[in-house]
Amino acid sequence: CNVGAWSAVAAIAASHIHTIGLRADGRLLEADGFAAPGVLGWTDIAAVAISPFHTVGVKTDGTVAASGDIQYGQCQVEDWTDIQAAAAGERHTVGLRADGTVVAIGDNQAGQCDVDGWTDMVTIAAGKYHTVGVRQDGTVAAAGDNSYGQCDVDSWTDIVAVAAGDSHTVGLRTDGTVVAAGRASSGKCDVAGWKNIVAVAAGMDHTLGLCRDGTVAATGDNLFGSC
Repeated sequence: CNVGAWSAVAAIAASHIHTIGLRADGRLLEADGFAAPGVLGWTDIAAVAISPFHTVGVKTDGTVAASGDIQYGQCQVEDWTDIQAAAAGERHTVGLRADGTVVAIGDNQAGQCDVDGWTDMVTIAAGKYHTVGVRQDGTVAAAGDNSYGQCDVDSWTDIVAVAAGDSHTVGLRTDGTVVAAGRASSGKCDVAGWKNIVAVAAGMDHTLGLCRDGTVAATGDNLFGSC
């Protein structure tokens, strides 16, 4: 949480044990070096994604850099091109190409990297052991661990954004309402009454929604004041 001296930050990403800031000049800031060795030397970064153990940066030319745990090959992204967005699961990395196809690498024990057939995608998200993507028509695809129903999203429509937690998935509809699937413990899927939401985020045991008026909705485990 040592971010008090940061400035000129254009985007941020947070994981269990470190925080990354993307500066307007395309360089990165880090609040802890444990999961992000070497990222301070990266340049021309347009987007960043992090997991507890690795950091991924999408460059302005569509190539990708990754640093951190390499045990499952999740950082072997050097040959990726035409990438416009990335997502980082705990042990896998996902990339969204400009043509709407998706690539993934890393741990695939739960099938979280089985995205080769995905097309027409406009946004992606990665949970602990699952991957989610939103198509141009507002439908949603999911792959990976479905132990708690976190991949039961086939019936969702009119989705514009998704977020993936450890064991749940959240979808934002065009009308500002929110849907959720997966492990409902701690109430993290209790989003049925939310309205006027413009962005969503999913943590391990809680869900957040940014309201149109700038306020924030939250549900789930509040043991540490997360909500």
